[in-house]
Amino acid sequence: MLLRIFLLVLALGLVAFASLTAVRVPVAVNWQLALLAGEFGHWLVILPLLVGGFAWWGRGNGHGWSGVTVALCALAVVLMFKPAWQASGIGRTLPGMLPESWRAFAPKREPFALARLYAGKATPPVTPEIRAFAPQLRLDFYRPARGEGAVPCVVVIHGGGWDSGDNSQLPGFNHWLANEGYAVAAISYRLAPAHPWPAQRDDTLAALAYLKAHAPDLGIDPTRFVLFGRSAGGQIASAVGYTANDPAIRGVVALYAPHDMRFVWSISRDDDALNSLKLMTQYLGGPPTPERTEIYDTASAQNNVRRGVTPPTLLVHGVIDTLVWQRHSERLAARLAEEGVPHAHLPLPWAVHALEYNLNGPSGQLTAYAVETFLAATTAPRNGSDRRGE
Repeated sequence: MLLRIFLLVLALGLVAFASLTAVRVPVAVNWQLALLAGEFGHWLVILPLLVGGFAWWGRGNGHGWSGVTVALCALAVVLMFKPAWQASGIGRTLPGMLPESWRAFAPKREPFALARLYAGKATPPVTPEIRAFAPQLRLDFYRPARGEGAVPCVVVIHGGGWDSGDNSQLPGFNHWLANEGYAVAAISYRLAPAHPWPAQRDDTLAALAYLKAHAPDLGIDPTRFVLFGRSAGGQIASAVGYTANDPAIRGVVALYAPHDMRFVWSISRDDDALNSLKLMTQYLGGPPTPERTEIYDTASAQNNVRRGVTPPTLLVHGVIDTLVWQRHSERLAARLAEEGVPHAHLPLPWAVHALEYNLNGPSGQLTAYAVETFLAATTAPRNGSDRRGE
């Protein structure tokens, strides 16, 4: 009897864990469990299979207890496979979700393949060069593993709620970009509260200036940059990309990021997963009062969308992300559509923060396909055509 109860409790725990692919993780629970469930559940499915199989094998006369345990384990299996099943459906429609002008640049492979979940190749590492681009600020520069001549450069801006994090975050994606033939500059920036906005904008522009000045040595094309940011870094990437008015910024990629800081303040609470009221006060100085109008405006990409000027944009966001609500990307996508700016918004129903962590996982495969298409389309030489790729 004790064994059957133990197996039942295990089954309940597995269902609770697997349910994180379908519902937002509670504030009191570590959000990384949801990342584990969504991007590695296809491996972890072995656990409910083992528990359910053992319960059925040892059922004896306790068919009722065993039947409940097996049913719970079956539900856990379904939930753990849900991201792969949903990714397969999104993969079939993803090419059509991208602007028509980008589709010719799409990779030949399928956006999602079940086989790659289990047999996807690891990305060879690329050792970065550490360079100082401003006092006490460094960037990690990854030279492309293939390609000739001056190549486009992806400027990666890390997340961390504006008061933490560094440019060593999620290096696997940098290795992948370098193996795809792009130079990568993963930059650092000054952190709040000691350095509120616009210090982060100034640091990003300083990094761009450094990269342009050293382009021959670095082997990059100083007219072809893409800003790539995650979470807080996505806010910096879009705000800088939309306000710099720099034709060298060919595009912006923002993963699970906010883009309208007044809206962020309006939904912030001190008891949410991030204590966002504290983060916003540290970063922008307080609520959006008249004296902070310029601060909020320049930090909000959504307020700076301009037809024919705003660079093409790719947005990727997990629908059940607890840390940054997916509505942020939805709202920016709607604004970009109003102004006719080339863009794509990829919502992933099971995904949360750091969704691209596992490049062979459901989110990783779809994100890599969208990013690869976007970079090829926006950084292609244009020979006098419109710099915004419309």
